[in-house]
Amino acid sequence: MILGEVAPVLAKVKSFALSGIQGYPVDVEVDINNGLPSFETVGLAQTAVKESRERVRSGIKNSGFLFPASKITVNLAPADIKKMAPIFDLPVSLGILAATEQMSYQLLDGYVFLGELSLDGKVRRINGILPILISAIGLGFKKFFVPKDNEAETVWLKDAEIILIDNLAQAVKVLQGQENPQKVISKDIKDIIKSNNSSSDFSYIKGQNQAKRALEIAAAGGHNMLMIGPPGAGKTMLARALPSILPDMTPEEALETSKIHSIAGTLGQEGIITSRPFRTPHHTATTVSLTGGGAFARPGEISLAHNGVLFLDELPEYSRSTLETLRQPLEDGVMVINRANMSVQYPARFVLIASMNPCPCGHYGLEQGQCQCTPAQIQKYLSRLSGPLLDRIDIHIVVDSVKYDELTDESNQDNSKEIKLRVNQARAQQYQRLKNKGIFCNAQMPAQLIKTF
Repeated sequence: MILGEVAPVLAKVKSFALSGIQGYPVDVEVDINNGLPSFETVGLAQTAVKESRERVRSGIKNSGFLFPASKITVNLAPADIKKMAPIFDLPVSLGILAATEQMSYQLLDGYVFLGELSLDGKVRRINGILPILISAIGLGFKKFFVPKDNEAETVWLKDAEIILIDNLAQAVKVLQGQENPQKVISKDIKDIIKSNNSSSDFSYIKGQNQAKRALEIAAAGGHNMLMIGPPGAGKTMLARALPSILPDMTPEEALETSKIHSIAGTLGQEGIITSRPFRTPHHTATTVSLTGGGAFARPGEISLAHNGVLFLDELPEYSRSTLETLRQPLEDGVMVINRANMSVQYPARFVLIASMNPCPCGHYGLEQGQCQCTPAQIQKYLSRLSGPLLDRIDIHIVVDSVKYDELTDESNQDNSKEIKLRVNQARAQQYQRLKNKGIFCNAQMPAQLIKTF
């Protein structure tokens, strides 16, 4: 079905876009004018936004509405910021319907519209809905239309009226008062904060008392740690036990961490991260997968480990260029992704736990087992790690093989629950000491504070 000539009409719809984990308002302006049928999108719209033309056209028609055979111009303002996601399908569609007087444009006032449109008119979920809503609420926006498939991420937000929609036709009916809106019922994050889940408890680990003590210190002070030892010494098992002694996340940390995972599309069914992340990228991981980037400047493993643990096993096996990208986030706690005409920042404050062999074969310096590596091979292996990177790792510890007597020792070992109590006590003391300094643990202290305390 095609509309004939129309009088010039301009409709404005409010939406939001993302830059890093911060949302910013976007005015979607739709102009319908007489002329050869065309559909143009301006305002630094990237490929994913420009591709929305066919989705919008089919979505409107398949929802039972008329698509104008006119000159359509869509402007996404402000025009000096790139828009890179298909989040504007819903506001553009509603703007076209309002501009062609198939619905009153006044019904759109006061709402923020977010959602991708499928060809049949269904409103699909979008990544990054959580940071967008948090930013919008902080800027004073209170009413939102969002995809129903994003419901799990929206229930943790208060002081807002969030309406869930399944398709374009339903959105119009709700706006026109022909259908009751399905509003989100908010929940309290404090009710679901979980203790850090770990498949390994410290009591399961035989021996390695020195390494356990070092991990306890790392957990208490937020320190980075490097374990050096032969294969089979238990380095990986020790690292995987670390989350079980870290303090539980605060509601603020849970929301901040969840914002990053919302952008990456890695949130689970609960729609929020309630235990500290433990990320273990393989040593073949590319620089982009570790730091983030790509067409949409997505967060990488470094940012996904924010407020948690980043475990790098076999550290020298990573490419040197990849490892060097760790230096900035280890120093500043942020990951900056620079692109042409764009710079995106993601939080990246984590505890780095790394492990490595003392040499390529792993037997250098052992009482048992003969090293087969030449001095040149050992030097080449160790030279893969730069001095500036090693300087940012606070604790270096040698992890020896466990002796038979330690393996058969049946004496009681401190379990993770007991160690966690000590860690919490240490963190509480640090918080009281540093709360007026804008930091919360020893690892974040600058040189002048170290001298003071």
